[in-house]
Amino acid sequence: MKPSARLVAFAVSVSLLGGCAATNPDSGDSATSASAPQSAPTGQAGAPTSAVPPPLMPAMPLPENAVADAVGALDGMAEDLMKKSGIPGMAVAVVHDGKTVYAKGFGVKNNELPNEGDNRVDADTVFQIASVSKSLSATVVAQQIGKNDLDWDTPVVSKLPWFALSDPSVTQMVTVGDMFSHRSGLPDHAGDQLEDLGYDRRYVLERLRQLPLDPFRISYAYTNYGLTAGAEAVAASAGKSWEELTEEALLRPLGMTSTSYEFSDWVARPDRAVGHIHLDGGYTPRYVRDPQQQSPAGGASSSVNDLTKWLAMVLADGQHDGKQLIDSEALLPAITPQVVSSRGDQPAARSGFYGYGFNVGTTSGARTELSHSGAFELGANSNFVILPSADVGIVVLTNATPIGVPEALTASFADLVQFGDVRQDWFALYSGLYKQMEKPEGELAGKQRPADPKPPAPLASYTGTYRNDFWGPATVTQRDGRLELTLGPKGVYELKPWDGDVFVFDISSENAPPGTVSRATFDGPLLTLEYFDDDDNGVFVK
Repeated sequence: MKPSARLVAFAVSVSLLGGCAATNPDSGDSATSASAPQSAPTGQAGAPTSAVPPPLMPAMPLPENAVADAVGALDGMAEDLMKKSGIPGMAVAVVHDGKTVYAKGFGVKNNELPNEGDNRVDADTVFQIASVSKSLSATVVAQQIGKNDLDWDTPVVSKLPWFALSDPSVTQMVTVGDMFSHRSGLPDHAGDQLEDLGYDRRYVLERLRQLPLDPFRISYAYTNYGLTAGAEAVAASAGKSWEELTEEALLRPLGMTSTSYEFSDWVARPDRAVGHIHLDGGYTPRYVRDPQQQSPAGGASSSVNDLTKWLAMVLADGQHDGKQLIDSEALLPAITPQVVSSRGDQPAARSGFYGYGFNVGTTSGARTELSHSGAFELGANSNFVILPSADVGIVVLTNATPIGVPEALTASFADLVQFGDVRQDWFALYSGLYKQMEKPEGELAGKQRPADPKPPAPLASYTGTYRNDFWGPATVTQRDGRLELTLGPKGVYELKPWDGDVFVFDISSENAPPGTVSRATFDGPLLTLEYFDDDDNGVFVK
């Protein structure tokens, strides 16, 4: 698995470490079951008890003024994290009791411009939200259930007859829900590198059938293109593109006018935060991440002011402006456990779960938490946390290579809401874990060429087109006394001599952190590209 692939998978599950999380979305602090006595709080010492324990009773009450006090601490915590991390910009918002109670921006949209005026981040600044898109997408699917002959259990092939996986029986059974819970058996981040090479959505989805599968429905592996396949099935059922469907089903009804699944819309926003990659100890806006091909899984952009409308709808069990926008029975499976995503490593440890597009877990305060992170190596990090039993949700968006700032802020906020204190240095934890994900890929990364290397053969002997059914043709040409490798619509790399028939090439992309180096080994008619050989499919034949 590539480092940034590990990074995004980590971003999905890391919030579980925060111990922020509960499971039933519509409970209050003093909720009781319908059959429980109403004369005294059930579960307190000496109080009457019911024959049927109330399922929504948290283990401990919230501190007095819990949410208000936590909101009051946000300015200081956010400013401290900005200073510690050095990230350029961040926006934060909180929803409680159906209302936005906090929405604020920090820092700048582009750190190459002056820190003033229009370059300051505010609550309307639009960020790329990366994999937080998955949770929005899940609510689009829930809105569509009951329409267009669709359910979470609808087989993907019933809507996309051309779609297939490597096991014919799994192909027939795999459902929209399987794809939205990452339990199809596809390898971790299957297809992401094809996107980096410039292939379009349909090409990537059709190549998934060539990949090996882990056990169906009992294994978990985070797959952007698996979820995208499920979303495409939903869009096909509606007779629309995914981007059109989201606008009609979710964004327009919620009044999310600054939110879109179209990359071109984000580019056109005058009030947008550009991505910054972490290089040489600082952040620079060197690259632009275009996630359009995996739009349902990572292609949305939004502002915190827009996302508060969505958070309020989820907290209200699918209601918006007094109307049921999403059927609560269709939404419930998305925000309750469907697969184990992070199994506890000892009996007393809490396990993490994934619903449909949402992380679902239990906090150390015995409350359900819904959450998701999003991460682009090229410059975005986002996170939201919902504590349904406290009727509160927080969202944090940043415009920099992930370093754990959003997760640290939401975890600290959730601590304050539940316990009245921040119980751990969350930034130290998250930043340490995220830094591990920035390490360059490749066995030769950071190494020097052998002091006495064997010379390569005449360069012309290496040129030609090498075939691979998964990656497409790799073309090696000679140009100005050097070799150049072309792979896919966008992949162009200089092959530099290393030792005999072994060459190396540098890669920098969403799935290849700066400093990544790959071997290219020629062996007669065979060319093996190390970076593209994770699933033993990196051999090209001339």
